[in-house]
Amino acid sequence: MAYTIMKYYNNIKSLLCGSLLLFAGAASFTSCTDWLDKDPESIVAEDEAFKNFRNFQGYIEEIYNLIPDKESCNYCTAWNFGDDAVHNPEGYAHMDHQVDLGNYRNWVSNNQCWLKGNTYNGRRQSLWDNSWYCIRKCNLGIENIKSLVGTDEERDLLLGQMYFFRAWWHFELMCYFGGMPYIDEAFEANAIPELPRLSFQECADRCAEDFERAFDLLPYDWDETLAGMQESGKNDLRVNKFMALCYLGKVYLWAGSPLMKEFEKTKNGGVAQLLGASANGKTYDYDVAYCKKAAETLGKALDLVKRGTVKYKLAEYKYSSLYDQERDENAETNYSDIFWTHKQSWKMPGSTEAIFRGAYPGVNKANWNCAKIFGPKVAGLVAHDNIIHHPTANLVDQYGMANGQPIYLVQNGELVLNEKSGWDPEHPFKDRDPRFYHDFVFDGFHYVLSTDALDANQKKLEYCDLYTGGAMRAVDNASSTGYFIQKLIPHQCNEGDKWYDYDHAFQCYLPYMRLAEIYLMYAEAKAAIATSASELKDKPSYCPYSAVDAINVLRDRVNSDDYPMEHVQANLMDTREHFIDEIRRERAVELSFEGFRWCDLQRWLLLTEPPYTVKYSHEFERLEKDSWFKDHDPKDAQVGNFHREDLITRRLESKHYWFPLPDKDTYLYEGFKQNPGW
Repeated sequence: MAYTIMKYYNNIKSLLCGSLLLFAGAASFTSCTDWLDKDPESIVAEDEAFKNFRNFQGYIEEIYNLIPDKESCNYCTAWNFGDDAVHNPEGYAHMDHQVDLGNYRNWVSNNQCWLKGNTYNGRRQSLWDNSWYCIRKCNLGIENIKSLVGTDEERDLLLGQMYFFRAWWHFELMCYFGGMPYIDEAFEANAIPELPRLSFQECADRCAEDFERAFDLLPYDWDETLAGMQESGKNDLRVNKFMALCYLGKVYLWAGSPLMKEFEKTKNGGVAQLLGASANGKTYDYDVAYCKKAAETLGKALDLVKRGTVKYKLAEYKYSSLYDQERDENAETNYSDIFWTHKQSWKMPGSTEAIFRGAYPGVNKANWNCAKIFGPKVAGLVAHDNIIHHPTANLVDQYGMANGQPIYLVQNGELVLNEKSGWDPEHPFKDRDPRFYHDFVFDGFHYVLSTDALDANQKKLEYCDLYTGGAMRAVDNASSTGYFIQKLIPHQCNEGDKWYDYDHAFQCYLPYMRLAEIYLMYAEAKAAIATSASELKDKPSYCPYSAVDAINVLRDRVNSDDYPMEHVQANLMDTREHFIDEIRRERAVELSFEGFRWCDLQRWLLLTEPPYTVKYSHEFERLEKDSWFKDHDPKDAQVGNFHREDLITRRLESKHYWFPLPDKDTYLYEGFKQNPGW
């Protein structure tokens, strides 16, 4: 690979307009190693870097390698900032708890957060630094495309990637920090480009232009191009036409969301003013023009899936044991493989569903990071320190019933029991959405399947004691909420089953976008532009699904004889607003713990509104004998005195709808303004 070696600084000035340091990190992107045919330490002039396709592609590979892996930012990172997750006290320094405290400024100095990165993993995991750096790489490459000696196809592949990434990095920044200057040229070294901050919608328009360019230039499948054939079968991680289309739809939906519409009204020099006290009343107020574009774009993407034009499809939800996530022998794909693989020679997770991911995470990465931060540390049952990232009871309550009804409805800022749900507080785990049994560890759950390696104290914990006062309810080394989550990391990552040991080849990775989200975003966009409840069932000419159909596709995926799941019920689509509530609940369930919740509450203008500001636990008495669980399904257990207790009240203000920019960067020039309230 050809490298342009220049100096890297730690502020936005040098990242935007200074020289570049192109690290040799792309060599770890294993699907692309054949492109990297030059000595990583070699210093090569720019005309060498851009002269042919192989060298040029090597230049672009580093961008893939700098996409932050949220699960690898230090050894026990946190990426769920919404109402869905809590840490135990030893993890209070983590960014998710700092968000609970309203201490958003901590992102700049917190070394456990992918927004800024840390000294342990360095620049690889820094969204802020890598965005400006990679945007400049894209601009420098676009400006030097004329130097390429190659075919039209090669030129299109290179330009398509650079336009895609220029938009993608801008968009990721916008989600957390609001509208940015849109940088579309590589400025001279030591010059400060005094570009004003755009509003979110203005910036989204620029992103959309680049995603459209990428769509026009990129193929659906690299393996079907002459250049891509050199790496046939190893191109899954490279950006393509379908990725560009899906992100174009996402940009439009985000731009049309209530927060962005409201801020567009109040912008002042690109920076929106503080919201008033009535944010919640505007939660259904979408920008129709943007949402119409989103619906059409995402609908076309789903039409491509339905026709089989693209390789992506929903992973199957077929298990011989849902609790243990054992794949059914007749299943061709596996839902769990979206997030982790086991004894598959360190295969990159994603299955057929992951659309956009970063670079290959590397061998045995999970052992030092993700695999040991989700389970109980009581008696050392899960190795490492006492930091545990576990779900709130809020998240658990989002998982409704098998009959398609939510357990609670939100009315006037309070949770009200939905009488149509049939939920029984004496049997709180019975007849739930099948995803509940896949995603959560709850009381009586058979946690350790192989106990031979456990000591006497650990063997007592073979079955979970998650009732109030149980052994696994200790705040310091277990669960304060009554649950653990195993969606991203299976419960077999413990000292008995030892799935995190090297010989299990356990690999994990959290995708940035997967196909289920396209169904969810399409349904939301269609509901946003509906003028009556009847329109929710209308199928447009550009898509084979109505808004209701799109949600039901996801429910059909998890439906089985043993774990049934019904469609959206009539009372939940009698009004546009009721159906939007149900879409949002479905999104919370399907995308749980994947890092979307904070951005969703933010863009829906719900981040500062009750009941989303209070994190709570479930408290209850165990009525069954301990031995009962050895012969019975824990979902059938009867409990007593089941109720909620508040754990954390998040006192967030309107300024907390955006993270603050680093102060030192806002001093560079007058037009680069700090976010309001900071």
